[in-house]
Amino acid sequence: MLLGGVGLADAWSALGTTPEGARLERIARSKQYRDGKFVDTIPRVEPDLWEATRRWLAGEKFSQPTAPLPIVMRGAADFATPLASGVRITWFGHSTLLVELEGWRVLFDPVWSERCSPSRFVGPRRFHAPPLAFDDLPPIDVVAISHDHYDHLDYATIQALKEKAAAFVVPLGVGAHLEYWGVDPKRIRELDWWEETRVAGLTLVATPARHFSGRGLGADRTLWAGWAVIGEARRVFYSGDTAMFEGFRQIGERLGPFDATLIESGAYNALWADVHLGPEQAVAAHQAVRGRVMVPVHWGTFDLALHSWVEPIERVIAAGRAANVTVVTPRPGESVDPEHPAPPVRWWPELPWQTAQQAPVVSSGLKPER
Repeated sequence: MLLGGVGLADAWSALGTTPEGARLERIARSKQYRDGKFVDTIPRVEPDLWEATRRWLAGEKFSQPTAPLPIVMRGAADFATPLASGVRITWFGHSTLLVELEGWRVLFDPVWSERCSPSRFVGPRRFHAPPLAFDDLPPIDVVAISHDHYDHLDYATIQALKEKAAAFVVPLGVGAHLEYWGVDPKRIRELDWWEETRVAGLTLVATPARHFSGRGLGADRTLWAGWAVIGEARRVFYSGDTAMFEGFRQIGERLGPFDATLIESGAYNALWADVHLGPEQAVAAHQAVRGRVMVPVHWGTFDLALHSWVEPIERVIAAGRAANVTVVTPRPGESVDPEHPAPPVRWWPELPWQTAQQAPVVSSGLKPER
């Protein structure tokens, strides 16, 4: 009984809260906010819930690994010295990344919990342990959050980061969750699309994305975004969660080119093609923002879709080769130097997966190619 009560209280806190007061007044001034919620630049075609439920219940035979993954365990000493080339990107799994740019450190969408869920007892469970013990994280200059879904905004991790991170940079409304969880409001910066902020020696720009938000307290009351991180000579783009839309070309024109892009490439399906890219559109998004090296993310850690767990990376590699795009395939915990990108190395098992022709994913409302 006591354990259940503790679990319920913990889950209740993890839900977060809704924006109100001055925060809500600022949200109401956003061009993206209409009739009490944020909206996409292109209307979403919502999935057929009956069909989605039927397919979830049927399951996918190869949706999870059956053997331990060859992750790269890291320690504090690995991050003590900046990389001479100016950019080092370390993928900790899913969308959790440490970007070291010109001596500054940005931690994207950190999730160290066992599950991406409000509960410690139910919900999607990790395929692998975090490759870096939380206590070995180096000092963090910026924690950047793309949106408030559980696989990107983790209550327990934010609790642990409250005193470790110098600043939290988030889309409009997401600061309500952080403040509710005890983060000092003076360390929270909330941005609308195309707004920017200067933190340490970096400029962070909130970029448009085509997605949605919510933690069970109402949908789309907070904004979703990607992030451009700009230094003196280097720059990196993180897509956040998004479907395909014209905004990628605008991001490339206004903020590119980028030394590297971190592009969401998994958890897609034709049923919800208006909230996730899919591998082929992920490669196209990388090209549109004028990226040089592509790091596929949002795959390989949680079972959140109906495809084989290796399918995203297999299809990204195929699409990248067809488009002559430099794709890297780090193991969880492995670092990438965009100046010296390693060729794709297969560290995942050979399993059945569907090709782009067998299971196409194309977002709606797209303009014909010029």
